[in-house]
Amino acid sequence: MNNDSEQKSTVFIVDDDQAIRHAMELLMRSVGLGYEIYHSADDFLAAFSHEKGGCLVLDIRMPGLGGLELQDKLIEMRSSLPIIFITGHGDVPMAVEAMQKGAVDFIQKPFRDQELLDRIGEALKTDQERRTEREEHAEVQSRVNKLTKREHEVFDLVVTGKPNKVIAYELGVSQRTVEIHRARVMEKMQARSLADLVRMHLAA
Repeated sequence: MNNDSEQKSTVFIVDDDQAIRHAMELLMRSVGLGYEIYHSADDFLAAFSHEKGGCLVLDIRMPGLGGLELQDKLIEMRSSLPIIFITGHGDVPMAVEAMQKGAVDFIQKPFRDQELLDRIGEALKTDQERRTEREEHAEVQSRVNKLTKREHEVFDLVVTGKPNKVIAYELGVSQRTVEIHRARVMEKMQARSLADLVRMHLAA
């Protein structure tokens, strides 16, 4: 079940309990959050897309594919979607295991609406940070791919802090050649300083 929200972030809710799903839907609507609700893990997986940002609010115990099994499948799919588990009192050890596997939080039943909303807010922020980081990494990698073989060699050596004359000696070229390649690397990588270049090298 989807709402008509055009918001970028979506709260994905997976719970087999109809009463919980209905309460969650009312809560999401009351605060204007985009949401999608599923009654099973299989239904969620059938609709899942890496392109959709947000967070997953997931019941840890469900018939068929359970919450932990769904988490494992998302890990296999290399999903970075933050997961908040909903647990009963006896499920805390399972929730701890889930967090060790990368879940961002768990919340015990019964919970207050505001408590859940606070956790969701933190998870959505985490997702946005992860997505921004991935986008930056992809952009840096795109710039690196435009370097020639020689420029790549100069790039690798420049970020170690070695002066041009040392780089020239190691590559068996003139210092002027290194200076030219270094300038091209700075231009192609859109780096304003050596520190920028080092950060990009680490990101790549």
